[in-house]
Amino acid sequence: MNKIFLVIAVSLLLVSFTNQAFAYDDEKFVVLETNLGTIVIEFFHEDAPNHTDNFIGLAESGFYDGTIFHRIIPGFMIQGGDPNTISGDPSTWGTGGPTERVDAEFNTIKHNRGIVSMARSADPNSGGSQFFIVHQNSNFLDEQYTVFGRIVTEESFETLDKIASVETGVSDRPIDIEQIKLTKAIVVNRSEVTNLLELSEPERTQSTITPSSGIQKFEITEYEIVFSAPEGWLLQQPEKTQENTPDVVAVGPKVGVINPNITLTIQQTNQKTFAELISEKTDRLKELEELGSLFIVSKELTTINGNEAYVIIAEGYFSSNDEIFDIKFKEIMIYGTEKFYTLAYSNDITDFDSQLPRFEETVDLFKILSKDSSMAESVELVEEGGGCLIATATYGSELAPQVQQLRELRDNTILSTESGIAFMAGFNQFYYSFSPTIADLEREYPVFKEVVKLSITPMLSTLSILNYAEIDSEQEMLSFGIGIILMNVGMYFVAPAIIIYKIRKQL
Repeated sequence: MNKIFLVIAVSLLLVSFTNQAFAYDDEKFVVLETNLGTIVIEFFHEDAPNHTDNFIGLAESGFYDGTIFHRIIPGFMIQGGDPNTISGDPSTWGTGGPTERVDAEFNTIKHNRGIVSMARSADPNSGGSQFFIVHQNSNFLDEQYTVFGRIVTEESFETLDKIASVETGVSDRPIDIEQIKLTKAIVVNRSEVTNLLELSEPERTQSTITPSSGIQKFEITEYEIVFSAPEGWLLQQPEKTQENTPDVVAVGPKVGVINPNITLTIQQTNQKTFAELISEKTDRLKELEELGSLFIVSKELTTINGNEAYVIIAEGYFSSNDEIFDIKFKEIMIYGTEKFYTLAYSNDITDFDSQLPRFEETVDLFKILSKDSSMAESVELVEEGGGCLIATATYGSELAPQVQQLRELRDNTILSTESGIAFMAGFNQFYYSFSPTIADLEREYPVFKEVVKLSITPMLSTLSILNYAEIDSEQEMLSFGIGIILMNVGMYFVAPAIIIYKIRKQL
């Protein structure tokens, strides 16, 4: 009887073992056949199940057949899987893929040599068909891209090295397309693959729960700021040789043609208004535009962390060591009390979007330590004397929201044109030559404050007209602006003069 139980137990163990063995042998691999050799990929299904299923499904459907490795950077990675490379214009390579996207499955597997990971845009959930194979350890990508596989044969590594060594041209595209064509992708069972390398478990980062924020913060007391740089980027404080020399520079690892970098430049306002500083910036950029070396993509006024800010995105051609680089940059000028701060990000135009979210996070976390004390000082100044006569007259009244709307109108409409900037610079210089004195009188004599409020109400109403005007050019700004000025001249000077003249004539 004991022998029967023993046989049954052994049989159950054998059945269990056999089933496991078959499951192991049935594990899916993908073989990429190229003109330079074969690449065999095994998958980390537990770490990235959706990416694994997506890749295997595309391979089974023939999606990858005829595509090429369109981006090759030796010492970093080779990238492929774009259907646009089959017959599309080379300028579109790197932008193609299936309609359905795969959400990020960031994990702790390190981007070491031979790792297969999903390419994506700035949106983490934009994975499609494009993938890359790491040529040399690139751990700055860890936990930011979804690792879903690795290559597992000696020939696979040899083929990787061969592809990485082909001659490339513009945007790291291969010169000879036939060399690096992925002729066919085949899905096979593990049991069908020979000469598998005995590889250990993939190396992982120290993270145990979720990826780190990817940001390193620095409180630089001498500048009274908190500056945040992307994790792994080299932070430097170069010698201040000129006024516009950056005070802080964060240099990222080289992925494309150049190293991406984020800079912070701190300068004194020298009692200049924000409009005046913007006007000076516009004049300097105009010189570069006229030379044809710079193209302004966009300009806008906004508010960042409670401070007025001016944002410029531009593209330009720059030369170094007889090489010409197509660079794109985003620059944000933030206006403080005594200083203004310029945060800028630049990168090769092809790779610009890849690091843009990291720059935007740097901007979001940027903090001026002296801001709170400066605001407190400004409140004391208002209590002691000075200030804007319009703000003082309308403070706490039904006109306060209207004044706030006019401020937004000034920032978003008037200051978006060169004529508007020039006008505001001159107007502020004239206005603040007498405004503080009147604001003092308003605080001292409540009746006088009411008189001022009544006096400026018609003017505020006329300025509100701009809220309903569509201003798309300098000419429209000038025509609306001159019209409103003439309207106010008529209300405040011409109409009273006519009334006085008629009264005197009757008397």
